[in-house]
Amino acid sequence: MYKVMLIDDEESLHMAIEKLLTKNGYEYCGATDAESGMEMLAAEKPDLLLLDVMLPGMNGFDLCARIRAEGRRIPIIFLSAKNDIVDKSIGFRAGGDDYVTKPFDATELILRIEAHIRRHKDTIDFARCTTRDGSVTIGDLEVRFDEYQVLVHGVPANLTTKEFEIVAFLATHPGKVFTRGQIQEYIWGEGEVDAHSNSITVFVRKIREKIEENPSEPKYLLTVQRVGYKMADTLG
Repeated sequence: MYKVMLIDDEESLHMAIEKLLTKNGYEYCGATDAESGMEMLAAEKPDLLLLDVMLPGMNGFDLCARIRAEGRRIPIIFLSAKNDIVDKSIGFRAGGDDYVTKPFDATELILRIEAHIRRHKDTIDFARCTTRDGSVTIGDLEVRFDEYQVLVHGVPANLTTKEFEIVAFLATHPGKVFTRGQIQEYIWGEGEVDAHSNSITVFVRKIREKIEENPSEPKYLLTVQRVGYKMADTLG
């Protein structure tokens, strides 16, 4: 089940959105201003954000820019009233993904939410895998998501944050192959791939040195020739 968050100062809208979302199989959470919204965003970890443009205090555009500056890649749909004077280009430049005008058609809003969740599914999956609870075990390798920790034979591998995120992402999809470009995009974000063109190969080498008994013959983090990398789903 996907979770959608609303930041808007209209209590009546919160009630309507909550009813609409739960009816269509989504979880809901909501805040009425920027500061409480940022706190809830960190605590609730929603999959998509509905963001009012005309918020009290910090406006939606500035809040969106702040969210992006923190590295959050959650899909953001702006909400604006018909009589608001809005320069949509500002919102897109701030990092927004879409606009919906209030009052909106309920069916249209749900369709837009579905479209953005479908379009950003890989990004959402990556965010979930690096913020999820619990662990995954493959042989003697254990990935503890909530602790940002990888253990080998019960001993911490002492991975860096980026090294852990790569392992966590691949371990969430054991057996699935990802290209270097896909991994780069998930780790650094869209548009940053060129700046890190050779980094994944370097990261993989360093990760193997920490988790593999024999880095030259890996059994966990595997290379798929001419394609990319995957995490083993079972050990042979």
